[in-house]
Amino acid sequence: MDWTLEVVVVPVTDVDRAKAFYVDQVGFRLDHDISPGPGLRLVQLTPPGSGCSIVLGKGMVPDMPPGSLKGLQLVVADVRKAREELVERGVEVGEVQLYGPDPGTGALEDLDNIGFIHFSDPDGNSWSVQQISARAKG
Repeated sequence: MDWTLEVVVVPVTDVDRAKAFYVDQVGFRLDHDISPGPGLRLVQLTPPGSGCSIVLGKGMVPDMPPGSLKGLQLVVADVRKAREELVERGVEVGEVQLYGPDPGTGALEDLDNIGFIHFSDPDGNSWSVQQISARAKG
């Protein structure tokens, strides 16, 4: 039986500001934006190609301090292209960093598993983006 991760709650101070950041700047898809009652709101967003979504909200999500979520990780096939897209959309993102021996060739495939970029949302929730173009079998 497969166990799949469906949703990660991201604590934010301003749901509209966070929604705009994730949709307009990071490129996530808006799945739901519902307000079933006074003081209640749930916004579900999904990264392109992901089976797992994030949820922003008020009154319907666990109470966590905004900006307290650290180390969320996305995976892409080309970390340089991902960085370029984020920068074009106005996201403050660091340079590509290598966490492993530098292969020295500059070839795209040499960044697999060791090439990362990092950014944070307006509240300080932090994200890493790792390059993995092929996964190990098994």
